[in-house]
Amino acid sequence: MSKRILKHIVLTCTVLLVLGNAVLHAQTDEDAIMMAKKQFCIGGMYGYGSWKNYWEGTLKRNNLNLGTVSNQMFGFMGTYGVTEKLNLLVNLPYVTTKATAGTLHGQHGLQDASLWVKWLPLEKDLGNGTFSAYLIGGFSFPTTNYIADYLPLSIGLHSTNLSGRLLLDYQVGRFFTTVSGTYVYRNNITIDRPAYYTTEQINSNKVDMPDVATEQLRIGYRSSYLIAEAIATNMNTLGGFDIRRNDMPFPSNKMNATTVGVNVKYTLKKVAGLSFIGGGGYTVAGRNVGQSTMFNAGVFYILDFNHSEKKSDRATKK
Repeated sequence: MSKRILKHIVLTCTVLLVLGNAVLHAQTDEDAIMMAKKQFCIGGMYGYGSWKNYWEGTLKRNNLNLGTVSNQMFGFMGTYGVTEKLNLLVNLPYVTTKATAGTLHGQHGLQDASLWVKWLPLEKDLGNGTFSAYLIGGFSFPTTNYIADYLPLSIGLHSTNLSGRLLLDYQVGRFFTTVSGTYVYRNNITIDRPAYYTTEQINSNKVDMPDVATEQLRIGYRSSYLIAEAIATNMNTLGGFDIRRNDMPFPSNKMNATTVGVNVKYTLKKVAGLSFIGGGGYTVAGRNVGQSTMFNAGVFYILDFNHSEKKSDRATKK
């Protein structure tokens, strides 16, 4: 039925596209990569996700009144190195949705802007490799007055969120393992009806949104020019309720999902700072989410303001 970031999420970046679970990762808040001081990585991402089968509670089914539900994401992302150990990240996606059957119309528009602070407080040699610990905080908010109570074709949940993440990375040679845990506090939302039913009648237009916890494992190869990784993500909604039989989804449903995927990032050797990314994912288990297949691609470029300052210094000396 309904269509996240993920993860960011991860969503996330991760944006959470409800029941879409799109894998939209580049050099982001979910990886163990830092921009150097006064470098700004800027770029665009495209993501596509679709599903035909979904879990209505624990029951897996399809819906002939929906057919295949799909979403597309066109995102602007940027990462700035304040210092070698402190980065700022921004993300703003434009999302479209549609269904191939039935009478529900797809939606489109700017979704939620997200701002992240990424800090590397610990990095040390350990055994044959390097161990790093990151603390990451995020804030996201809706940028337009889109309709949240229109699942599965809403472009988002219209909730203002606060996120906290602990990320641990261990690299031996060019091979790495990254684990992270994220807690997302979601503010309550207002919908355009005076009453609704969850497990009981609620005579209000205010919806209590359950918080979300996410765990992620990334294993792969990392060099100066190539990063290739396998990713497993588990998202649990801390509360909520199941979709009722043959009913539409609701923003405060329990939405759990386990996804697996791969990401690749390649930086050109002949064009300094230019990189391309691509990846995909699949929802292997869930509750009140679609069994989505996801793809993404993007291009990024690093603007080096240190280089600009050096040029300016040389010009001044002349």
